[in-house]
Amino acid sequence: MRSPFQDLNKLQINKLFDLLNVHSYSFKKNEDILPTIKSENIVCIVLEGEAQISYIEYNGNEIILENLTKFSVFGTNISGINNDNCEIVSKTDSEILVINYNDLLNQKNLNHVYFNIFLYNLFDITNNKFRESNKRIRILEKKQIRDKLLEYFDIEYSENPSKSLYLPFSLKDLADYIAVNRSAMFRELKHLKDDRLIEIKNRKITLLYK
Repeated sequence: MRSPFQDLNKLQINKLFDLLNVHSYSFKKNEDILPTIKSENIVCIVLEGEAQISYIEYNGNEIILENLTKFSVFGTNISGINNDNCEIVSKTDSEILVINYNDLLNQKNLNHVYFNIFLYNLFDITNNKFRESNKRIRILEKKQIRDKLLEYFDIEYSENPSKSLYLPFSLKDLADYIAVNRSAMFRELKHLKDDRLIEIKNRKITLLYK
């Protein structure tokens, strides 16, 4: 994954932080991030650690919207974090950089080469986020749990043509990602195993139908 600071040296990064008047916040594992950073219009970068953006339904069900790792970008407009049912939890000790959107859009910033490089990286990362969102929509459009799982496996296979897939999260989080009941998903995974379509070992899933 491209870093927001790719092709920038340390001096340029420090100048960039001064130019954008950034703020950095540290969070402990399992700490709620949103109350600290919530604002009308911000862009955030994960400098260290991991976090997770979730949507809490009226019945308490949790739907994972996004898993954030080092150098992930999220924000008010690109992640919808201003929704009252949204929460962001630090999955490990983490550090989050916060940029005010108005500071980012200041036209005077374009006079600085290092800012233009940063902006290019930011646009590239954002485009990738939109592609990820489109993948998610394809999965959520499926009605049956089996179809959702197979669609997810097929998408991962199309991007990395290997029969062995390594989940970027736990099976529990996979259920939240595809927005289904966890127990029901585990039953369907067992059916897929019994039908000799897949094999599962921890986070490794082997596609036998490919």
